[in-house]
Amino acid sequence: MDFVRAYDYLVDSRAKLFGWLYSLTPDQYTQPFPFGHGSLRATLVHIPGTEWGYQQRLRGARELPPLSEWPIPIPPHGDDAKIPTVADLDRIWGDLARETRTVFAATTDWDKPLEWISRPPAPTKPVLFRVTPAEVAMQICFHEVHHRAQAMAMLRQLGPRAENLDFSILKWWREPAPGA
Repeated sequence: MDFVRAYDYLVDSRAKLFGWLYSLTPDQYTQPFPFGHGSLRATLVHIPGTEWGYQQRLRGARELPPLSEWPIPIPPHGDDAKIPTVADLDRIWGDLARETRTVFAATTDWDKPLEWISRPPAPTKPVLFRVTPAEVAMQICFHEVHHRAQAMAMLRQLGPRAENLDFSILKWWREPAPGA
């Protein structure tokens, strides 16, 4: 799998997603929902926050700081006042995307073993992970698609017709068939 190409698709789909987000009021952006992470804001901030953590693992980090110290606040672990607006999230995620793409492009051994212990907040116990860079890259991609689907469902309930972010729509070359 070409992880750089897969990641480029995610970045392209984010541009369309942010078009819908910019049409919302702040109240809509933070409106509670009974799924995802409880609101568009919390769900969407969770995606790049988690991506940052996985990116650090791809860079070789065996330990990460506590969630409250991550550069992208992940609710409910971050200070609510630091949770980004749509415009701030767009900028933060854009910067992160350039870093993640660079890490993907620099990875030469997608099958080397990676190991770390994740220490979630109590009462959850630490967990040992043994994975490969390919599995981390797949998780980055699949994790975003999973939560983006939740965000799109929220958006649809708020009015924007959030649809058509399929890979084949955004990335496949196409033109009218001869004689069409």
